[in-house]
Amino acid sequence: MELSRRGFIKLSAGAAAAGGTLAGAGDASAVPAAPLDAPRRLAQAGTPAPLGFNPADASLKYELVIANGDVLDPVQKTRAKRDIGIRFGQIAAIAPSVPADRAVQRIDAAGKLVTPGLIDLHTHLCPHLGIGLPADELVPITATTTAVSAGDAGAYTFGNFRHGVVPQSRTRLFGFVHIASIGLAGGLAPGEMLNIEYANVEACAKAVAENADLALGVKVRITDSVVGQNGLEPLRRAIRAAEMAGKQFRVMCHIGSAPGSLSDLLDLLRPGDILTHAYSGAGNNTVQNGRVLPAALAAKQRGVIVDVGHGGGSFDFTVCEPAMQQGFGPDTISSDIHAVSINTPGYPTMPWVMSKFLALGMPLEDVVARSTSEPGRIIGKVPGLGTLAIGAPADLAIFDLVDGPVEFVDTRNNKRSGTKKLVPSLTIRGGRPYGRPPLPTPFVY
Repeated sequence: MELSRRGFIKLSAGAAAAGGTLAGAGDASAVPAAPLDAPRRLAQAGTPAPLGFNPADASLKYELVIANGDVLDPVQKTRAKRDIGIRFGQIAAIAPSVPADRAVQRIDAAGKLVTPGLIDLHTHLCPHLGIGLPADELVPITATTTAVSAGDAGAYTFGNFRHGVVPQSRTRLFGFVHIASIGLAGGLAPGEMLNIEYANVEACAKAVAENADLALGVKVRITDSVVGQNGLEPLRRAIRAAEMAGKQFRVMCHIGSAPGSLSDLLDLLRPGDILTHAYSGAGNNTVQNGRVLPAALAAKQRGVIVDVGHGGGSFDFTVCEPAMQQGFGPDTISSDIHAVSINTPGYPTMPWVMSKFLALGMPLEDVVARSTSEPGRIIGKVPGLGTLAIGAPADLAIFDLVDGPVEFVDTRNNKRSGTKKLVPSLTIRGGRPYGRPPLPTPFVY
């Protein structure tokens, strides 16, 4: 009997599950085994701890207090009017009220929504490389305090990201190393994988491992115009490079008009790998004939992360709606913002993409979690990233949650109506407002 790749995966998963059941049979004290590759899938960075102050000190002075905001923190399950005290760049207090004399600077957020700073898992914020934009200039419209460069740089250009971009940015940046050694230096038009020789596994693995503080893994684009006759070979090489660099590293795989069977591509992805542009309508979609591909559902079930990656051509309401209804909803909401996409009608800023998911019926708490704590957990390098817990980085996004009719358009000109939208009011990174006034005095960071 011939066994397909999907059949083999299902058989292996069933055998693993059966083994776990048998191991615990008849033993009431047995602890269920952790899922395979749980560290790769979860990648959490630990519990935040205050540095340099005692939050229980009743005389503690806060450098900044955000007062009277409607605070929403999915991790702590907080949704209430609260004051947030900040000291030494960390969250130092969340209380119904903080006395005015304990604040050096106080910003009144009455009537506004206060969340952890947005974390965008798929961006192109690496200026001077192809389509990259400067992160800090976009903050007034993105409210993004942490962003991930999705393969702007490859092994031969990652030094530009590390030494030329990251030190200049107040926005916290991480990156995926492109499997193509040239990255996206030529922009979107050239197919960086038309020449498979650019997919240098050893060089990519070396770049990832040597930059483990910044690099999350390997990026690959699997679109027919990008890979040409090379099919899925760039993805196979990306996986080999990630594995060579270390078990903690992921692959972020871009889809949209992928060549061949999309199910074959999905079957290659490992727990913790990221499928981005999951709701692209560019062709060979995750939803076909109104149904989510079984291989897509199987990938999500085994721990592949489903990422939005809206961009200028990669988000289709007619794919996303049935996908969500059939159990293939997003794990992370991301923008794929870059020099081309920002000028498209879909307008892929994080608050606008989040607002689209509000229009699709996702609760606000879930939208915020998929834009803060979930990508923060996946990044897994900063304790407390994406939450407002005591000791966590004092990264906040403050919004006007505006009620009223609003129309959204996807990247294929489908329109949907909504009743709410998130409009950025102020962004705070490491305890300091930036992007627009009020600004800290002195303006240092």
